[in-house]
Amino acid sequence: MKIERRSLLGLAAVAAAGAARPALACQAVGAPSASALAPPDPAEVIRLWPNGAPGGEGVSVTPIVPERSTDPAFHDRYAQYTTDPILTVFRPERPNGSALLLIPGGGYRWAVLDKEGYDVARVFAASGTTCFVLRYRLPADGWAAGADAPLQDAQRALRLIRSRSADYGVNPAKIGVLGASAGGHLAGLASVRTDATYDPVDASDTVSLRPDLTVLMYPVATMADPFVHAGSRAHLLGDAPSAERVAAYSLERMDWTGAAPVFLLHAMDDGAVPVENSLLLLSKLKAAGVPAEAHLFQEGGHGFGVRLIRGRPAEVWPDLVRAWGRRLDFAL
Repeated sequence: MKIERRSLLGLAAVAAAGAARPALACQAVGAPSASALAPPDPAEVIRLWPNGAPGGEGVSVTPIVPERSTDPAFHDRYAQYTTDPILTVFRPERPNGSALLLIPGGGYRWAVLDKEGYDVARVFAASGTTCFVLRYRLPADGWAAGADAPLQDAQRALRLIRSRSADYGVNPAKIGVLGASAGGHLAGLASVRTDATYDPVDASDTVSLRPDLTVLMYPVATMADPFVHAGSRAHLLGDAPSAERVAAYSLERMDWTGAAPVFLLHAMDDGAVPVENSLLLLSKLKAAGVPAEAHLFQEGGHGFGVRLIRGRPAEVWPDLVRAWGRRLDFAL
């Protein structure tokens, strides 16, 4: 089975010139040491749609991957106007048989690749989980599926991972999803929706499109006032969505019966996505009989990932997720 490989930096080269990080070809006097440089990106990449993403006839955007970090010790990139969705693969040295699809946030305006993607993937790959970071399409870029375009990518990604599980030493019944912020909303949709949002492409589309476990970090859950993240709603549904559209994309209003176990984590002082998003969803999960666990931290703000929470109480969240997974016989 063919798995395509190419450098993500090669993909980023098609972005605006300001996106590229200056090359460090040699160690000059006063330059950072090798240990102070951000780790290299994995070279293994899987294209989701071998013949192009569906419904792209009206799409004319040009992909960009800008770099926001000025510190060579870490990257802070985001992908915008994605037209060729991909999975970036983080293979552990000693696979434990589980896999995670990581869906970073970005308010459905872009996808934050490093903070909620690659950085988190390295943490869980270090304990044996094979990780796949999703670079997904955005709903306002002209795709025929509109608000369902990102979900098409998430569903296709889960099916590709499951259909190729033997290639990665992964148990096809141990495939989880971890989403952050708006990526948490997308991960929630992938967990609760049972309908395929695209026509089958190949044999991979015969396997299940739902995850076996779900982790939601400070998720955008509701599309309704007063707790909605207005930017995510606008980029997903437009400036003035109908009440029906709002209800159709609010996770706390959907039927979660039969969904996989869910882990929620949120900071009480989150000023971007109010903690009520997790609380509303937790109440819905409880009513639906879905096994769920929630951890609320007094401080942490929004979008902390793993790097921005070091030295603070919420730093323990990966260990809490692993402990929860062990109780479910799901190594992470």
